[in-house]
Amino acid sequence: MVMKSFQLFLLFSLCSMSWAQTESAEVNNKDVTELDMAELLKVKVTSVSKKTQALSDAPSAIFVISNEDIKRTGVTSVPEALRMAPGIDVARINANRWAITARGFNGGFANKLLVLIDGRSVYTPSFSGVYWDAQDVMLEDVDRIEVIRGPGATLWGANAVNGVINIITKTSESTQGGLLTAGGGNLERGFGALRYGKKLTEDTYGRVYAKGFTRSDFNALDGGHTEDNWSRQQGGFRVDSRLSDQDELTFQGDLYQNQLNQSFLLPDFAPPFLNRADDNASVAGWNLTSRYKHILSSTSEYSLQFYYDHTERKEFTIGQALDILDIDFQNNFQITPHQNFIWGLGYRANFDSFNSTPFFQFDPSKRNVQLFSSFLQNEIMLIDDKLWLTIGSKFEHNDYTGFEGQPSAKLMWAPSSKQRVWASVSRAVRTPSRGENDIRLLEGIFTLPPPNNLTLPFTLNGNRQYNAEELLSFELGYRFTLANRASLDMTAFYSDYNNLRTSSPGTLQTAGNLPFFFTNEGRGKSYGFETSMVWQMTDWWRWDGTYSFFNAEFSQDALTQVINSISPKHKVSLRALLTPIDKVNLDFWFRYNSKAGAASARTLDVVPINEYVTLDARIGCQIHPAVELSVTGQNLLDSRHLEFIEETYILPTEIPRGVYGKIKFEF
Repeated sequence: MVMKSFQLFLLFSLCSMSWAQTESAEVNNKDVTELDMAELLKVKVTSVSKKTQALSDAPSAIFVISNEDIKRTGVTSVPEALRMAPGIDVARINANRWAITARGFNGGFANKLLVLIDGRSVYTPSFSGVYWDAQDVMLEDVDRIEVIRGPGATLWGANAVNGVINIITKTSESTQGGLLTAGGGNLERGFGALRYGKKLTEDTYGRVYAKGFTRSDFNALDGGHTEDNWSRQQGGFRVDSRLSDQDELTFQGDLYQNQLNQSFLLPDFAPPFLNRADDNASVAGWNLTSRYKHILSSTSEYSLQFYYDHTERKEFTIGQALDILDIDFQNNFQITPHQNFIWGLGYRANFDSFNSTPFFQFDPSKRNVQLFSSFLQNEIMLIDDKLWLTIGSKFEHNDYTGFEGQPSAKLMWAPSSKQRVWASVSRAVRTPSRGENDIRLLEGIFTLPPPNNLTLPFTLNGNRQYNAEELLSFELGYRFTLANRASLDMTAFYSDYNNLRTSSPGTLQTAGNLPFFFTNEGRGKSYGFETSMVWQMTDWWRWDGTYSFFNAEFSQDALTQVINSISPKHKVSLRALLTPIDKVNLDFWFRYNSKAGAASARTLDVVPINEYVTLDARIGCQIHPAVELSVTGQNLLDSRHLEFIEETYILPTEIPRGVYGKIKFEF
């Protein structure tokens, strides 16, 4: 089935290159590292208001990771790049898994962060989160990654509770010609990518790409060997066309195949009640996205986006297939010179299918879930170029909890051209997943003490009465520039959660099963402070730094237990970007994470994670206008360290030191 899907995808992709007529967005030829601080805050973003605006005018806690940032940190994946953003908790589980969240609630199955690639949501309804091993892009083609901390539900909908990450790739017009990259090292055994862009007609540009890698095993926490090496092959295309002076069309798609080795600690009825099993899993899929924009006037436009996403996962613990159909329309227009209005409609259909194993069962095994949505937002300039009010709400209907409303209000004040103060209050919800409704998960085996001496399987079960989790969030932010040499962005937040997921015990069954059920008995609050700064110390030396403070408190009683990881209270990231001589870059990246904890649903407990300090370094040299060589060292201060323990079956591993070399050739 998947091979037929691949063949249809490739045929469709090749045909599209011959007929699609596209346009490309305006290209900004100035590299971010060449901008002074005033210009840096004028970098355009789109994820806060679903329209293009300067970063400084965005009334949200937003951080932009540029293509130059990605290159100079030497990261090889999007999850590693996200470590640059304040308020984002990135913890690597093993060679092919990450735990990523914003403002708490981290885990391998984190469920309060919405992730998009070029506006296409990569959310999975099985657990309301992201399978990071299924998401990849050619990093050289990434224009920027817009990271929003805090609710984005008014525009993006349910599950944009604690943040939104939008990965935005370059237009086809800005990626003309050829690009070849290749490299390898002790962990990054081998990787390579090839991209070629061409002008197809007077107003049409296209590109195709292919990439692949193979990554080595990590070490088990006990020092033994683990089987978690990873290889991936991926290809795709993009076509951008200007159909007329008012009409633009983009058509793009990707096709991928993963081979994932995994080591599990599975429940077993024989002492010590855990049994190691190694698995060769596969993850494959494809997606197609089309976006059309029509400009009605200088103050009005509308757009229509369609995408179809197909994924298949075959693992020892469970098999699943998912198809997502999504249609989104939005209209942006100016009511008066002081008032801008945006509204939209959306429809999404999820078609899933699960294969049961002794560890996971879904009842029913197949389910079709629909989501209908609409949103509206009004931005009002109360005082000319000084004070703005933005109010709006998202309205959704889902098959689990019915109608949900997610309003927000934001106020921004500009005391001067180089300062912005903003405040917001927002409501967001996280709607139930398939797992919380329909799963039966064998978590572990427990033995009761004498005189009972019983061995009981412990299962976690879905609940059809599970409600949406709710958040009421308050934020206050300030950003400014100083003498065009430094900038500072600060955000404080307070979040009040209700109906959080808990597990509650049921009645001991005659078969000897001790069931627990998902419930909504949890409440909690979190608060914190995030800041990012840029200091251009000299023309050839720049500092980029972030600091995040986070604290959370959750209710808990004897009958229910909130299963939440403990995020680090303190996180520091400090980067030094140097160009000591022409065509040579030298970069250092220091990171610190304080103590944390990883939730274990298997033991209903939190496993402590020690604090760690690490350092990455990269040197790059442009030996020819078309050729760049670089060497990157990662996690240089320790031979290995623990970052996270996945909450179910994955064997705990430590992250080792790595070194790799890379060549980039443009033609």
